Amino acid sequence: MEARAETDVDRHVGRSYRVVASTALGVIVLAILGAVMGPQWDPVPLADPLTVETSSTAIGSAPAVPTYPVRTSVVTVQLDGTTVDAQISEPVGAEGPRPGVVFVHGAGTGRYDTAFLEQAHALAASGIVAMVPNKRLDTYTTRHRDYPLMATDYDASVALLQARDGVDPDRVGIYAESEGGWIAPIMAAKDPSIAFVVLVSSPVVPPREQAAFAVDSYLRNTGVPHGVFRAIPRAVGMSLPGGGFEYADFDVTPYQREMRQPVLVVYGTGDASMPTIQGAEQVLRDTAIAGNGDVTVRYYEGANHGIRVDGDVDPVFLRDLSGWVLGQPATADAPPRIAGAQPVQTYMAEPVPEPRWFGDGDVVIALALAAVALILLGPLAVLVARGVEAGTDRVRGRGGAVAAGPGHRFAPGVLPLLVTFGVGAVLTVVALVWYIVSIARLALDYQRNDLVVQGGWVGVRVLGIAVVVVGILLLRRCRRVRLAGGRPGPGIVRTSVLWAGVIGSVVLLVILAYWGVFQLGI
Repeated sequence: MEARAETDVDRHVGRSYRVVASTALGVIVLAILGAVMGPQWDPVPLADPLTVETSSTAIGSAPAVPTYPVRTSVVTVQLDGTTVDAQISEPVGAEGPRPGVVFVHGAGTGRYDTAFLEQAHALAASGIVAMVPNKRLDTYTTRHRDYPLMATDYDASVALLQARDGVDPDRVGIYAESEGGWIAPIMAAKDPSIAFVVLVSSPVVPPREQAAFAVDSYLRNTGVPHGVFRAIPRAVGMSLPGGGFEYADFDVTPYQREMRQPVLVVYGTGDASMPTIQGAEQVLRDTAIAGNGDVTVRYYEGANHGIRVDGDVDPVFLRDLSGWVLGQPATADAPPRIAGAQPVQTYMAEPVPEPRWFGDGDVVIALALAAVALILLGPLAVLVARGVEAGTDRVRGRGGAVAAGPGHRFAPGVLPLLVTFGVGAVLTVVALVWYIVSIARLALDYQRNDLVVQGGWVGVRVLGIAVVVVGILLLRRCRRVRLAGGRPGPGIVRTSVLWAGVIGSVVLLVILAYWGVFQLGI
């Protein structure tokens, strides 16, 4: 009796060992697949940091900044095929033709009544006519943006301001923020009448490179596990579902190499989304190719995107901006050339590797949806089959035939494992999506939450491994049924349901592996 008990224990231990070993093998296979299916993420450290000449951001040769009352008015700008409104802020009582500035919106702004309010007022109060046009939106969407066309539209505002009474047409320049940094150099290269260019929080590198750089910075600030970084080139490098986004690879370099106007480059040291050192260095190199040495670079301590500190535009920046514009052309090359707080950029923004397997977002979405459909439609097919069989059995019963027996059903233990396998795979995908969304929210808010960041990642991975365990148990159960002479899923319908559920679940596991869920190590 004791010997039999020991034998049962040994068999149980042996089965458990084989399940563990098979699960480990499955996870390793998925980890290898995940590694070979797509590019890794290994950003290059910035080896040549830029050094400021002085901590003071004051503009050399800048005149004293006066103060005037400000008057605003709204004008209409005629574009090709439409019109946009623009608000002009101008100093009251300022003598002589005044310099002017036209603002170019970034991605997050578009209307004169909500954007550049502080900047436009500060410029006007110092004696500069400021014009903020609304962004043209009928040709601007998330998927489709034409920066050269946008440059043409904004240039219409420049022409209107140059022709306005009280404005010196030879002293009208442009102020571009964020995404506007891809537009302003086009305007400057094509329109030599533009007197100067102010680039604030400019990406400089192509949009796809800037997006990958920003995601990397945000994730590092959030403290995510190393394995999460693999998703950066796989998400940013692929063509996004639904098409469009051709502008993601727009390169502004050729236009910057034709900028011959004085340029003021401005960054905040608290802006994690932009390559603050690399961007300034590239503008310096590109304008040098054009023979333009009139580039001034300023960094503002703790300022974030848009040179804001605690939600407000840095007043020191507004003072420097006004002085730089008022002092043209003397301030164009006035020392110090590079000044302010010492910027820090740990890694380079570089071209994003293109995924080898899942480079097409439409294919990824279609594959995932097809896998979920295979998993969910299987049980529905079983219910339909059972209804048909029940009706057939009733008909046969009336004729004296014996009702259908257990041979019409899945082998014992197969269906629960199949359902758990499929539902577990779907839930793991849902958990991964939840984790990515949660991380994105934390990153954009510059917050850290170890429970979500570390605990969430561990939870997703544990759930994925549990699904692999269920898959191994299902495989072993089907094998035992066949060795006993039975069929795991008798009939064409149940056999199809079994294979559909397994294939759908395995496809989801492969997709999870692609996004790093089974990556070896944390």
